[in-house]
Amino acid sequence: MYRIRGSRVELLLVHPGGPFWKTKDAGAWSIPKGQICAEEDELEAARREFFEETGVLPEGEFSLLGEIVQKGGKVVRAWAFEGDYDPATLKSNTFMLEWPPRSGKQQEFPEIDRAAFFTPEEARKRINPAQAEFIDALERMTGQRTRETD
Repeated sequence: MYRIRGSRVELLLVHPGGPFWKTKDAGAWSIPKGQICAEEDELEAARREFFEETGVLPEGEFSLLGEIVQKGGKVVRAWAFEGDYDPATLKSNTFMLEWPPRSGKQQEFPEIDRAAFFTPEEARKRINPAQAEFIDALERMTGQRTRETD
């Protein structure tokens, strides 16, 4: 999700929940993303995952930003859509984790614990480095769009 404020683009990033990510910031944020189920359309999977991680069902015109491979080998394909969202209303799905480790205790954590809009410059400081290509693609896409509407 992105929005235009004045002539500047801002993009929505999410921060992973759980104890491992609690104190991490630089390089920890991401676009909302997830797994594709068997036989599922990629764009529909992206819309479903966005909803599961934020509580908002994405609507509008979707533009493919491209595909990247993250450090661990995960392939991520991303779409952009213009919208707005109040990060304070975040409603993420949850996961169970044994915590503390080897304690035998299962705890529930949100998959996403924070969401925020960032300028491209701010986003580059926080996003998983492999996903920075999506910021470049969004800037190209919205830069052309902004020039056309100015």
